[in-house]
Amino acid sequence: MPSFVNPEKCDGCKALDKTACQYICPNDLMVLNADTMKAYNREPDMCWECYNCVKICPTQAVDVRGYADFVPMGASVVPLRSTDSIMWTVKFRNGTLKRFKFPIRTTPEGKAEPSGGFAETADLQGLALSAEPEALGLPEVWTRK
Repeated sequence: MPSFVNPEKCDGCKALDKTACQYICPNDLMVLNADTMKAYNREPDMCWECYNCVKICPTQAVDVRGYADFVPMGASVVPLRSTDSIMWTVKFRNGTLKRFKFPIRTTPEGKAEPSGGFAETADLQGLALSAEPEALGLPEVWTRK
């Protein structure tokens, strides 16, 4: 189910030029209504249910109605973001609560290493990239005709 905004909780991120959910949405679906100064999902059918807008909302105004196989009727999944982690609270139909805490980043912002700290062993000229014509020195990938 697509994300939706609770207008009673949304403050439009204090009317900044771009709301947090607009900034983070990978499909550019979240927009700010200039009249009400509230965010909304302009194209729910195109929503990927990635939870990015839910996780970043400072007022917890954005939510996603989970699918029945993931979040059965009466259950909920709620992320609570802090500066260094996200606490996920899962409420099951029987009332049982489970909480999981995950770090947001493991490196300071702007300091991520492309190799992830592992030694770069990729041989760009080797057969491991055989689907790439440049790696084989061919003008195009050979296909059966």
